[in-house]
Amino acid sequence: MNNRNIDSSPTQLGLELAGTVHQALILASFDHISSVDNLFSAWQRFRRGKQSRPDVLAFERNLEDNIFGLQTALKNRSYRHGDYEPFTICDPKQRQIHKATVRDRVVHQLLVSAIEPLFDRHFIYDSYSCRKHKGTHAAVDRLRTFLRKASNNNTRQAYALKLDVHKFFASVDHDILTKLLKKRLQDPQILWLLDKVIESHEVTPGKGMPLGNLTSQLFANVYMHELDWFVKNQLKAKYYLRYCDDFIIVDTDRDKLLGLVHPLSEFLNECLGLHIHPQKISLRSWSQGVDFLGYVSKPHCTLLRTKTRKRMLAKVDSHNLPSYLGLCSHADTYRLKRLILNKTAST
Repeated sequence: MNNRNIDSSPTQLGLELAGTVHQALILASFDHISSVDNLFSAWQRFRRGKQSRPDVLAFERNLEDNIFGLQTALKNRSYRHGDYEPFTICDPKQRQIHKATVRDRVVHQLLVSAIEPLFDRHFIYDSYSCRKHKGTHAAVDRLRTFLRKASNNNTRQAYALKLDVHKFFASVDHDILTKLLKKRLQDPQILWLLDKVIESHEVTPGKGMPLGNLTSQLFANVYMHELDWFVKNQLKAKYYLRYCDDFIIVDTDRDKLLGLVHPLSEFLNECLGLHIHPQKISLRSWSQGVDFLGYVSKPHCTLLRTKTRKRMLAKVDSHNLPSYLGLCSHADTYRLKRLILNKTAST
């Protein structure tokens, strides 16, 4: 019988881990990133679901010339990030998105695919934004687990302190972000390319990331990982989770949670140049309902936020019905589903 997988020695495990890290470092080398094969792979990942868009079609008409030209620019370090096309969306609140050129978005794909594994392995388990097998629904489920455990299956009161960062994407400091990236990356050419992406957008001098870049999602997790480490290792919070710049801590001691606001604010301000949104500090008991990521968690049910329900009823039609039903499937929404199905049936 082969017992290798049952009783691996520490030396074997160490060698396997070292091999994994070594492989990740190879993938994050500039020669690998800028290879033609990798550029074409990045293009294929980028174009999924976008094949009919005019700018994507225009790039594809001269695909080989564009890819080989991009590789030359990367190799001789003449690459410069292009300008962004700004536009506004409502989801439901207004957000300004900055759309990069197709050429630049291929570069974003290159960078994220190469360096994300080096950082993701260090992120805490309960960081849920833009990571594989995570997301909003997993975060809401995890919050319910925390509330259930803290309350001992609802036999005692549990509270949730929810906070978020004021204008997070506009406030990210370029120098701090660069220092954090250098903790895991040594290749000077990769750092040069990352600088080109970071410096491509400013809200105020030396600050700001564009909403819309694939790189911004990774940069946000790298930046806020410092908060995660502080909360888990310095504040010793047992039940903590974060989704981008929204974070929540669960405990049975209401006063203890209130006492965390000051050290959290101080850390964010002094170490990351960020500020807690003063109007979005929420402390609620589980029995009152904890509103997080569009869902309200209560001991015996999970509900959609009132604003979300009203928006669904106002806007539902045959085109968006599947999407809305999918949203409903993650909450206790029997009556709401009947209402939106009846409305679409009558139109």
